[in-house]
Amino acid sequence: MAGGRQGGRRRNRLRLSNIYAFKCRKSSFQEDHSQIGGPGFSRVVYCNEPNSPAAERRNYAGNYVRSTKYTPASFIPKSLFEQFRRVANFYFLVTGILSLTQLSPYSSVSALLPLAFVILVSMVKEGIEDWGRKRQDIEVNNRKVKVHDGDGMFRQEEWRELKVGDIVRVEKDEFFPADLLLLSSSYEDSICYVETMNLDGETNLKVKQGLEATSSALHEDSDFKELKAVVRCEDPNADLYTFVGTLHLEEQRHPLSIQQLLLRDSKLRNTEYVYGAVVFTGHDTKVIQNSTDPPSKRSRIERKMDKIIYMMFFIVFLMSFIGSIIFGIETREDRVRAGGRTERWYLKPDDADIFFDPEKAPIAAILHFFTAVMLYSYFIPISLYVSIEIVKVLQSVFINNDILMYYEETDKPAHARTSNLNEELGMVDTILSDKTGTLTCNSMEFIKCSIAGTAYGRGITEVERSMAMRSGGTALVGDDLDVVVDRSGPKIKGFNFQDERVMKGNWVKEREAAVLQKFFRLLAVCHTAIPETDEATGAVSYEAESPDEAAFVVAARELGFEFFSRTQNGISFRELDLATGERVDRVYRLLNVLEFNSARKRMSVIVRDEDGKLLLLSKGADNVMFERLAKNGRKFEEKTREHVNEYADAGLRTLILAYREVDENEYIEFSKNFNEAKNSVSADRESLIDEITDQMERDLILLGATAVEDKLQNGVPDCIDKLAQAGIKIWVLTGDKMETAINIGFACSLLRQEMKQIIINLETPHIKALEKAGEKDAIEQASRESVVKQMEEGKALITGSSGSDEAFALIIDGKSLTYALEDDFKKQFLDLATRCASVICCRSSPKQKALVTRLVKSGTGKTTLAIGDGANDVGMLQEADIGVGISGVEGMQAVMSSDIAIAQFRYLERLLLVHGHWCYSRISSMICYFFYKNITFGVTVFLYEAYTSFSAQPAYNDWFLSLFNVFFSSLPVIALGVFDQDVSARFCYKFPLLYQEGVQNLLFSWKRIIGWMFNGVITALTIFFICKEAQEHQLYNPNGKTAGREILGGTMYTCIVWVVNLQMVLAISYFTWVQHIVIWGSIALWYIFLMIYGAMGPSFSTDAYKVFLEALAPAPSYWLTTLFVMIFALIPYFVFKSIQMRFFPGYHQMIQWIRYEGHSNDPEFVEMVRQRSIRPTTVGFTARRAASVRRSGRFHDQLNKNFIAF
Repeated sequence: MAGGRQGGRRRNRLRLSNIYAFKCRKSSFQEDHSQIGGPGFSRVVYCNEPNSPAAERRNYAGNYVRSTKYTPASFIPKSLFEQFRRVANFYFLVTGILSLTQLSPYSSVSALLPLAFVILVSMVKEGIEDWGRKRQDIEVNNRKVKVHDGDGMFRQEEWRELKVGDIVRVEKDEFFPADLLLLSSSYEDSICYVETMNLDGETNLKVKQGLEATSSALHEDSDFKELKAVVRCEDPNADLYTFVGTLHLEEQRHPLSIQQLLLRDSKLRNTEYVYGAVVFTGHDTKVIQNSTDPPSKRSRIERKMDKIIYMMFFIVFLMSFIGSIIFGIETREDRVRAGGRTERWYLKPDDADIFFDPEKAPIAAILHFFTAVMLYSYFIPISLYVSIEIVKVLQSVFINNDILMYYEETDKPAHARTSNLNEELGMVDTILSDKTGTLTCNSMEFIKCSIAGTAYGRGITEVERSMAMRSGGTALVGDDLDVVVDRSGPKIKGFNFQDERVMKGNWVKEREAAVLQKFFRLLAVCHTAIPETDEATGAVSYEAESPDEAAFVVAARELGFEFFSRTQNGISFRELDLATGERVDRVYRLLNVLEFNSARKRMSVIVRDEDGKLLLLSKGADNVMFERLAKNGRKFEEKTREHVNEYADAGLRTLILAYREVDENEYIEFSKNFNEAKNSVSADRESLIDEITDQMERDLILLGATAVEDKLQNGVPDCIDKLAQAGIKIWVLTGDKMETAINIGFACSLLRQEMKQIIINLETPHIKALEKAGEKDAIEQASRESVVKQMEEGKALITGSSGSDEAFALIIDGKSLTYALEDDFKKQFLDLATRCASVICCRSSPKQKALVTRLVKSGTGKTTLAIGDGANDVGMLQEADIGVGISGVEGMQAVMSSDIAIAQFRYLERLLLVHGHWCYSRISSMICYFFYKNITFGVTVFLYEAYTSFSAQPAYNDWFLSLFNVFFSSLPVIALGVFDQDVSARFCYKFPLLYQEGVQNLLFSWKRIIGWMFNGVITALTIFFICKEAQEHQLYNPNGKTAGREILGGTMYTCIVWVVNLQMVLAISYFTWVQHIVIWGSIALWYIFLMIYGAMGPSFSTDAYKVFLEALAPAPSYWLTTLFVMIFALIPYFVFKSIQMRFFPGYHQMIQWIRYEGHSNDPEFVEMVRQRSIRPTTVGFTARRAASVRRSGRFHDQLNKNFIAF
């Protein structure tokens, strides 16, 4: 077996846990351990005995994971419940049940069959979507892992077969199949490296360590044969960062913490293998406990559509109520007017129990109300919801398969994870974007450094290029322009440094060569990276905890200081010896690693060099490191500060590098205190360690600074420029410091030189003095007052410039944002922000990102889109109307929480301006047309019933009524929703202001909706009265018969089928062969159906029996009436559209006119229309060019001249 073959593999002798200060520490019994066995801490795991009677009595959940919405047993009832939650479907269910009674004006089959068809289609769609989730579940549950079979052997088993208590062996780069208790690893001290990208989006590796009691005894597969242990721990919960338990092994209790827990879906890295005991399985695992359903999001159009449906219900009930009153009066007075004989004798009131009995007119009116509610149900489009769902799914297919949004480098296409929000993509008013990994690549490159007060590095950053464009010259690259830059050789990941003064060993010629040597040594030694050497090529690669750290180690290697080996207490690297000029191997003994964390903002190592000197090597943020320098260590401080500021201006991330020699006695004292603090079981252990390390990391000697670039993604400036031209506001929410964020803003065209910057921060002398004094309440009060004052000043500045072309940018830091988001001031902050062209929030926490998004969404009432790539963006994505996840390098957490996933920020341009506009335009037109055709059909039913004194007589045959929405008018409207293009993709890019039609909701405004409804009423009146008057007093055929209900109904129905489909022809902007087939096919289908249905027996076809072949088709008046109705019914719409197109065109109609007139290649004409999209407050390089034109005074003159000509 595989397990047996590997059972004798030697363990790695490294004991890396000894060198970590914070990550690896002994677990101790805490207060929470006393709760074990009580409520919330009742779980008992029998390790290596998953099938024992005691374990089986616990009946814990299996490891099978289900993410599907339905099961085979629940699909039908649950899906039916979902369908009938929709008020329209429930209404048709009620009318369908009523159709089983004698009150029904039509047969029950004709009422229930279309409803069943619509519900069935919706359920099939739900089933297909759920089957996709089922396939993902099958893939995950069928993954394999090695499981102990009880005899010291490990065999492959599927994840779903795992049980609580199983012992598993996980290999390098495999995912953990459940929550495991780490027992031992390939390292002697049982540490392992874990990547939690799927859990929290972080790419840096986490260090875990098993208990010494298990790691010392469990070395290889055969050691598990006799293992018997019991774990008592907390019950399943969603907390990813805590775990409380005890391990009972050989009659001893050992405390367990999160340090020993390996979470499902995290990955084993830099470690050959680990052994673990299964503690939580399936839906009990912490990652599944955290997987909450995303918030339910519905588009604004869908919510508005519900209001229209409710309005139609009101109209139906109102019409039924009025008709019932008139019917009751007519029924009561029927006998009186006829003088003993009813005037409506053809209704046979003498045979009626109630309905037409003049003696029971009030009851007849009440019963008529229910009949009328059923009869007028055709005002409500039964197939509306299912048609929209089909259209949205097909629209999502087009988005997913758009080759122009496919990123070949990572093989990632766009992915619409939900189809509910397609049209919302065309209505976005504000974009809230993360910076790192979203606007930038999150791929760090070492590009510059400052050593001994001298700046090195000739690379030009994107920000520097932008700065050069702003200044009208070339980017600054330093004074020594005569230095040759060698750009030969392949591109090295993480390294974009060019400077011959230090490359290829030339650093030895520099004046401060000794300082450069210490600097590069520090890069090669001060880290936690693990080297991997390719046996075939000898090339060394690195596994690092963060992209920054990987860039530093690669930079050291490329500059001649190659780190190639790590042992338990040593780091080996090769360097150029200053004395001999030869490459030599050096080994530094590694004594301690004081790791980086967000509170410390620095990392240090304590090493002993080959000469026996003790050295502390440190790197960290400038605001932390400069204050730790010794008086004699500040020789290069002034120049280094200048360079750091320049690097920040260039959008680079900087770290300060420093060192000091440590006295032997000092280190002995430190080591003693440090070990005591590390092994302490007191509650303040962390603070003790911090205090001791803080004392050691002082009196440092400055070496220099590093600068790494997080490059802008390709196409970001162009994308932002185009979105800004479309009138979309763009906010950036970032954790970076203000200087970096501002310069990234310039690089990506969010900011421009003409903009006035309103900067809100708390860097005032008064607040700094209070911070030094430490008066917390006074600091808070002063900060709040300062933020409010700055917001008022900013607002006054904008108000004072009203009427001018000045644009403003608001830049606010995280501290200030805390107060600006308070309930008393958030409206004031929002008012200020919305009046600015750009908004940048710096040093923002994930919670602040979500709060800002919520404020913009609720405060403006407009559609918001959030875009991000990391776990820290999840709150923002879920809070926004639309969440777009970037499938980048920060894991899949953002993508899994998003509504739509794309691979690059630049694809947002096509997603919004093209797909968004098309989806919005299509859905809007589709819904308006749906209500038009149903009102046309419903009003003819109402008019006929009114014509027959509200006697509840339908104008059409039962099946004519039922199949109108399902067969004769539904396919063309679906084709409209999928294929129509009011403007081509090329013109969407050329005229980005077109996007504002969606932002302002012009195509689905109440004005347009009511207009289409009014068009339906006009069409219905035309059809009914022309058909009625044409046949009322004339003989219909040579036999002298007049037209009856079946002939009038058949003629009106034919006219409706023709008119509503021809109306579609007039409404469509872009014809495809599909539209031709469904439009003319729907009309042909009506005639085919009429002949087939009419050929059936009269018991089934009733009054439609051979009505077409024997009555309608032979009569010339039928064809003439149809022709005249088509002409007169469509003339009002045609005239209206002609006048609108000529005198009051919408923006898309102007573009259509340009294309139609052949002006699309006329630069002057096109520029005139395009200029309407450029406003003084937009951003981007186009706005920058427009601002210069406006300043010259030519802009308005040229615009007016061209517009008059247009």
